[in-house]
Amino acid sequence: MRRLALLAISLCGALLAACGGGNSNPAPPPPSGNFSNASLSGHYAFAMSGADGVTGAYTARVGSIVADGAGRITSGLEDVVNLGTGSPASQVSFSGGTYQILSNGRGVMGLNVTGGGTLQLSFCLKSSSQGFLVQTDGNASTSGNLSLQTPSEFSVNSLVGKYVFDFSGISFAGSSPSIISTIGQFSTDGNGNVTGGVTDVNDGSFTPSGPLAIPASTYQLDSSGNGTSFGRGTMTLNGKSYAFYIVDNTQINVLEEDQAGGAEGPAFLQTGAIPVKNSDFSGSFIFLTGGSVTTGTFGPIARLGRMTADGNGNIASVAYDENDDGHNTHVSESASISNANYAIDTVNVGSGRGTFTFKNSSIGTPSYVFYMYSPTRAVIQDVTTGVVSDGTMLAQTGSPFTLSNLAGNYIFNWTGIQLVSPSAFEEDFVGQAVQTTSSSNNLTGVVDYVELGLNSVNNGATLNAGVAGTLTINADGTQDNAYKIAVGGSSGFTVNFKAYAADSSTTLVLCFDGNRTTAGIVTRQAQ
Repeated sequence: MRRLALLAISLCGALLAACGGGNSNPAPPPPSGNFSNASLSGHYAFAMSGADGVTGAYTARVGSIVADGAGRITSGLEDVVNLGTGSPASQVSFSGGTYQILSNGRGVMGLNVTGGGTLQLSFCLKSSSQGFLVQTDGNASTSGNLSLQTPSEFSVNSLVGKYVFDFSGISFAGSSPSIISTIGQFSTDGNGNVTGGVTDVNDGSFTPSGPLAIPASTYQLDSSGNGTSFGRGTMTLNGKSYAFYIVDNTQINVLEEDQAGGAEGPAFLQTGAIPVKNSDFSGSFIFLTGGSVTTGTFGPIARLGRMTADGNGNIASVAYDENDDGHNTHVSESASISNANYAIDTVNVGSGRGTFTFKNSSIGTPSYVFYMYSPTRAVIQDVTTGVVSDGTMLAQTGSPFTLSNLAGNYIFNWTGIQLVSPSAFEEDFVGQAVQTTSSSNNLTGVVDYVELGLNSVNNGATLNAGVAGTLTINADGTQDNAYKIAVGGSSGFTVNFKAYAADSSTTLVLCFDGNRTTAGIVTRQAQ
């Protein structure tokens, strides 16, 4: 799952200074597991976004590195956009670098920039092919993901089929910069042509667009050698210019590179039986979105929920949690919900597009657009009035969830906004923890995190901090579970999360405190 688009931009004014729990400073446990430097070997694509370390402006990077399996990075390339500089996107090459991985999958990496400087990253591996990243050099607070590439698919003709995408960032289309979310589906023919598609655009300066046709355009790999070496290419999509890096034929990482703003996100190949009518869509799903409120307080917002589709256009079993600028609301499954329905788009047939909405007196009428890229996964956009937000939607399977079937080794990535007066700033966390046993709800682990707005020491980064906490299962575990996690460091703190399990391997979490709007994912390690 991509990181949430919780953006520390000028829309965020003076916010809260409350604390989310008492201070504590748990010690990190000794690392254990089967990872080593050999776990990182081959070509890896990365995608990260967040806030500039000086101005707080939106910044994002996508790229590719080559690891030798022995602690060395032999080469690399990235595209970077920083909307606080006033300069266009730039390409940065890496002449080499080093990395070190502990047995629990945690690692540190330094990428040597050609011409001088180093990009410093902390990461946690889910497996030898996937992981999460956070930038720790103080130049920016960004986080994202790392994915093993397939170099044999670094070609134009490997990209053929229908791709669902989710790009978020900042738009310059209105009278002032605003947050933007763009999701949709486009088709490629394997010969360098985008043959069409459909998109929904939610730009904070305008009302949500609804479905828009994507005109025909083109894409190509770099002829300079970066295409075959790193999988880099460029694309025109719906009138905007993008760079991309191929992970494999099922995924590309994309970065907007034009004067219209900046945005980053993935595009996934649609596979499996994608719904084309209401009767094709049924079962339980959880969803998590993050972004900004564009009216009133202009603060960050994140929403976590669960719903069940009945195959006839109705949704039930709705549970919902919201953190709006540190103001938290919970709606239980037994609460009064009305106007709860969904619709699969029958005009743009085969796009995987759908909508759903429901109403409650405490929260109003949340409304969403989604595009399925498999029968169990979708990108999702919040189109509630006054909100620009996006994220992920996952089928919920394998319940009931218990301490026993959720026990294991996990990595996590949380990102959001630390709400500290007089200014708010992005925070990013990446870590590893051992979660519960069949007889205990305790968890212990370690985390690296960056809070540039709070901490001027060590480039704003806290490394190798302990985490300790508890997981409390509610009823059958399908919604409203609770993580209470103490995070160590020079000024320890506690974070209280709502937690919704998609299955026994993946849980989406939302902070339910008044001092931060932070959310993310906890996912089981595979090694």
